[in-house]
Amino acid sequence: MDKTALIEKLKGIIKPFTTNTEAFENLTEETDFINDLNINSANLVDIVLDIEENFDIVIDNADMERMLDVKTAVEIIETKLAEK
Repeated sequence: MDKTALIEKLKGIIKPFTTNTEAFENLTEETDFINDLNINSANLVDIVLDIEENFDIVIDNADMERMLDVKTAVEIIETKLAEK
């Protein structure tokens, strides 16, 4: 899966949790889940669980704590997919 397809799939996962639609529409790798998309920490956990389910990967706590922006999320997902 290339990065563009991965980001599109990620956007589908995070869309129900974001309250800032303008930031969501202009999402880039630099977009921060909490500060830009107004996603709270409880919903961030839900997003991580949805990512695990959608990509069939397991994200450990250390990676979960780092997953605060799109770029880091994509890097973690790519790494986990490569390990499969």
